[in-house]
Amino acid sequence: MATTSSLQKSINQASQRTKAPTASSLLKQTLGRDDIQRRFREVLKDKAPQFMSSIVNVVNSNKQLQKVNAMSVISSAMVAATMDLPIDQNLGYMWLVPYGNTATPQMGYKGYIQLALRTGQYEAINAAEVYEGELESWNRLTEEIKLNPNGRTSDTVIGYFGYFKLINGFEKKVYWSVDEITAHRRKFSKMSSGAKPSGVWASNFDAMAKKTVIRNMLSKWGILSVQMQNAVTKDEKPQTFDEDMNPMNDPKSVDATEDDTEDDSAENVAPQTDLTKQTDAADFLAKEGIE
Repeated sequence: MATTSSLQKSINQASQRTKAPTASSLLKQTLGRDDIQRRFREVLKDKAPQFMSSIVNVVNSNKQLQKVNAMSVISSAMVAATMDLPIDQNLGYMWLVPYGNTATPQMGYKGYIQLALRTGQYEAINAAEVYEGELESWNRLTEEIKLNPNGRTSDTVIGYFGYFKLINGFEKKVYWSVDEITAHRRKFSKMSSGAKPSGVWASNFDAMAKKTVIRNMLSKWGILSVQMQNAVTKDEKPQTFDEDMNPMNDPKSVDATEDDTEDDSAENVAPQTDLTKQTDAADFLAKEGIE
C-alpha cells in the first residue's frame, strides 16, 4: 500500500515532468525577447511577425532541430532574414540544418537563383538534371552541350547542367556528372562527407546537386551583389550573434539589408541597378580565399 510520502513523491515527479519546457516553448520564449524582436523588425519591417512564426513552424516540424540550441536556430534564421528568403523547408530557398547541437543555414539552389535575379543583371539562369540518354556531347573547352530530351532512356540521372546569361550578353554553361557532384560533396560538405549522402543530401540529392552547380558557377563567373557575397560566405557555416543580434563570426560581411527596400520580397523583387554594390566574382573569391 502506497504511503503518503511515496504518493507525494510521485506527484512531485509528475509535476516536474509536466513543467519541463519543450523545444517549442523554449524557442518561443527566446523569440519573445525584446532585443531579438527588435532585430527582426529592423531587418524585415512588417514581415517580421510572420517570419518569426515560420521559425517556430520549422522547428515543430523537424525533430532533429528540436534537439539543437534554440539560439543557433534563431541565428541561422537571421541569415535568411537578412537576405529576405523564406525558411519554409518545402520551398527550398534555405534550410535550417541540424549539425550536432547547432543549427546551420544552408542555401538552396532556388535561393541563389532568387538573389541573382534581384541584381537585375541576369537575363536567364537555370539548372536541371540530365537523364540517361539525353546527353549527346559536352565540350569543356567551347562549353557546347548537346541535349536530346527525346533520347531519355530511363529515370536515372547522370549529371546536371547550369546556365546563365547576363543582360550584357555574356553566357556561361557548365555540366557536372553525378560522380563529380559526389566527389565535391565528400570533399567540401561537413554535414555529408561520407560515402553515402546524409541529411539534406540524402533527402533531396537533386536539389543539393543543382545548388552545387549554381553556387559554383555564380561564384566563379557571375556578378555578385552584396547579398550574393553574404550567401556564398555564410552558406553551411554556423552563425553567432552578439547581444544586439549583430553577426560576430564574419566582421567583414556587409548587412544585406542595406540594398533592400520594403517591397523587396521573394514575390515582388525590384532589380538592383547600382553596380557599385556588386563585384566581379573572381575579385571577390580571391579576397575571401574561396575555391
